[in-house]
Amino acid sequence: MAKTKMQGITKRVGSKFYWIAYQDLSGRTIRKSSGTTNYKEAQVILNKHRQQVLEGKVPEVKVIKNFTFRQLAEDYLVWITRQKDVVNKTRKVKQLVDRFGDLQLRRFSTKIVEDFQTERLKRNKPATVNRLLATLKHMFTKAEEWEMVEEEYLKKVRKVKLLKENNRRLRYLAEDEANTLIANCDPHLQSVVQVALNTGMRKQEILGLQWDENIDLKHGFILLIDTKNNERREIPINDAVREVLNKQIRRLGVPWVFYDPKTGKKWGDIKRSFSSALRRSGIKNFCFHDLRHTFASHLVMAGVDITTVKELLGHKTLSMTLRYAHLAPSHKAAAVDLLNKKLKGGSTSHLLHSLGS
Repeated sequence: MAKTKMQGITKRVGSKFYWIAYQDLSGRTIRKSSGTTNYKEAQVILNKHRQQVLEGKVPEVKVIKNFTFRQLAEDYLVWITRQKDVVNKTRKVKQLVDRFGDLQLRRFSTKIVEDFQTERLKRNKPATVNRLLATLKHMFTKAEEWEMVEEEYLKKVRKVKLLKENNRRLRYLAEDEANTLIANCDPHLQSVVQVALNTGMRKQEILGLQWDENIDLKHGFILLIDTKNNERREIPINDAVREVLNKQIRRLGVPWVFYDPKTGKKWGDIKRSFSSALRRSGIKNFCFHDLRHTFASHLVMAGVDITTVKELLGHKTLSMTLRYAHLAPSHKAAAVDLLNKKLKGGSTSHLLHSLGS
């Protein structure tokens, strides 16, 4: 027998709690979060409120204080310590705090957030602005769950749409540019860049490498477990990467492959030193993630098939890797030459059979 849902209890998109609706003494409909993820508990709470109305009482309404964005950020920064890429997320939160600071959460509106988008576009690319907006939206989602602000303000922030990104951008280094960049890197950065160019790993994947958990020099591969796509990935260790790893000094009690020798902690970020290396190399319009593009681009130009490149990059779908396909002109030329020979040397039926095999 099908379970009958009680009228007045709903599950709203974006909220993990059940929401209840009932009429107060004046006949006005009151909608509020039950504060529970358990359906039966929500039923008990709703029945309690309805009973109070029948008895002529005013159901208790929880009063939410006027929290500021800074107060939300303090709680959020504690919460994200359990998440991946904590350093990068922390940086985004701090940028938002610099902008919104002590603004009360109830003062947020769609226009305020859209104005923020416009301001950031003057100095950042759409993709960067979108990452900040996504962080802001998630912070408000948690604020509503933590009862720091009402849902209506969450809705105002959610109404702001992401900007259109140019996902077709593909920037990679030529061989001489890559060698120049490596030569202009500080010693600690040089090793990280060489690994990036020879493995296609993401920055945080490289900085998070641990000897016992990720490195298998005996069998010659790097094992990534905690990846962006939540899928294990094995990356072969070539001679260049092996040389880098063999040069790294292992310190007792320090699990990291790349770490700050002064603190023994893994590098939090290398953005400043990387920017300096690019400036010394005369390389413009380039970011660390483009080293990943460089890795993939040179593999394709060397004749490696797209499927293999997909597996090495850890892409979930082939469509994500096909952006590099145009870099294999020799393969396209060979395919057209093959077709030309078949057209000249065989009948139509023979040609169709050959192409379909």
